[in-house]
Amino acid sequence: MRISSWPQEQKPRERLLALGAQALSDAELIALILHTGMRGKSAVELAQEVLAHAGGLARLLECDPGRLQEVPGLGPAKAAQLVAVTSIVQRALSERMRNRDHLCSPAAVRDYLRLNLAGRAREVFVVLYLDAQNRVIAFEELFAGTLTQTSVFPREVVRYALLHNAAAAIFAHNHPSGIAEPSRADELLTSTLRQALALVDVKVLDHFIVGSDSALSFAERGLL
Repeated sequence: MRISSWPQEQKPRERLLALGAQALSDAELIALILHTGMRGKSAVELAQEVLAHAGGLARLLECDPGRLQEVPGLGPAKAAQLVAVTSIVQRALSERMRNRDHLCSPAAVRDYLRLNLAGRAREVFVVLYLDAQNRVIAFEELFAGTLTQTSVFPREVVRYALLHNAAAAIFAHNHPSGIAEPSRADELLTSTLRQALALVDVKVLDHFIVGSDSALSFAERGLL
């Protein structure tokens, strides 16, 4: 049944305006973005299929337009709408995390990095440069590689540390395989970068590996 045929008090838009967004299910909120469904399927039913295909609301944030269009009835326009909205959410959350006074706990940094790196199709290496109070100065995505490896040049990591006048740094890279476990190469890279940054008095606080559902901290694992 089309949503327009529903009783007024059951329509998602009217319920949102009357009761607030918390009164709506995830599917109903997504239906408001999609606006319409397809023949034989309401916008809410289409939204339920989108959520099932993505693997839940959190995973929906990681979907690209191509994957969304695998859902029958979800064409380029609707996929673009969903990606635009989820990207706004990601950017807003990332901005809120970035503007915190401190990112001094592994948990806070883990949340920030997962927002930025989880779901990437390619491996990327990033550095958070911090001041002496552990406030974020810059988030630099320095290197991008293949699905299995990234070439990281210590001189570039040091150059950006000097450019930002950083006192500390946190490294992170993602594993597109989804498994957040360090390799021997990851450990050797961390050691090499620590030695290079020590020459300019920049302390390495941590190195995170971001997988699909988790992020491993070298500091917590005792690898620093």
